[in-house]
Formats: sequence, C-alpha cells, structure tokens
Amino acid sequence: MFDLAFSELLIIGIVALVVIGPERLPKVARTAGQWVGKLNRYVSQVKQDIDRDMKLDELRKMQQDMKDTAQRYEIMAKDGARVAEETVEEGANQISKVMQAMSATDGGLTMKEWDKVKEEDAAKLAAALPEEPAALADAPAPIEAAPVSTVSEAPAIPPVPPTSTDGKADDRPGNDVKSV
Repeated sequence: MFDLAFSELLIIGIVALVVIGPERLPKVARTAGQWVGKLNRYVSQVKQDIDRDMKLDELRKMQQDMKDTAQRYEIMAKDGARVAEETVEEGANQISKVMQAMSATDGGLTMKEWDKVKEEDAAKLAAALPEEPAALADAPAPIEAAPVSTVSEAPAIPPVPPTSTDGKADDRPGNDVKSV
C-alpha cells in the first residue's frame, strides 16, 4: 500500500504520543489497527470480486465457444445425413437403370414382364391384408429385385482376344490367340 520506512513510523509515533498523550495512545492505536484491518479486508474482498468476475467472463466466453462448436457439429451432422440420403437415392436410381438395362438384354426381364411381376406382388399383398385397402393404396410399391438368371440361361459371349498397348493381338508365348 504505502511505503513507510521505520524512521518515518518512529516520527509518526512520537508526534502521536505528544499530541494524544500517553493515556489515550493505546486506545487510539487499537482503533487505528482495527480500521487498517478493515481496510485490508475490504481491498482483499474487492480483489476477489474482480478475479471472480474475470473468471466468470472467461467461462462465459468458453461456454459461447462450446455452443458455437456444437452448432457447427449439428450442421455437419445434418449435412452428413443429407449426403447419406442422396447416396441412397442415387443407389435406387442406379438399380432402376440396371433393371432397365437388363430388360433390354436377352438375359433379363422385359419391362412388360417386370411391370407384371410388380402388379402380381401388389395383388398378393392386397390379398394378404384385405381389411386395409385404403392404406395399401397410399403405400409406395415395394422395391424388388428381378429374378437372377442362372449361368446356363445366360447367352454365351465370345472371348475377346487380348491386345497389346499398340492395338495388335498379343503374340506372347502361352497365348493361343493368333493375330487376325
């Protein structure tokens, strides 16, 4: 607080002894000590309050940072769910394209046959649950895979001769294919 040397305290004590007198000096010294103690406690309390407020501000900043981080992670999670949903839709579209491609080849079903299979499955489902026809009409049609043909039913594909990088037939030893 104040920087007082011993010599300055000694001068203050001598002046107080002369002004106050030897009978009242102990009582005045005790009262002054109590006031100095109260002042020290008050200063200490103010310092603690300031430290507490600073820590509270830091905690509020940290809490706000945590909220911002949580919001960022929620946004990232929503984006991830959207991406997953788009991936599933893309996969369903690819399956539909594969079914259409299979209907165009000899080994797969024609589109008419595929539609007929879907209608038969819907009729079977409607027959299994006749008590709720309105609910079935609103329900989307189930996605089903086309029956897979066996290897014996698949058309034979002629082998393609291996070619080298220059586009000519591969004449390496061990290859039975001759250049055309």
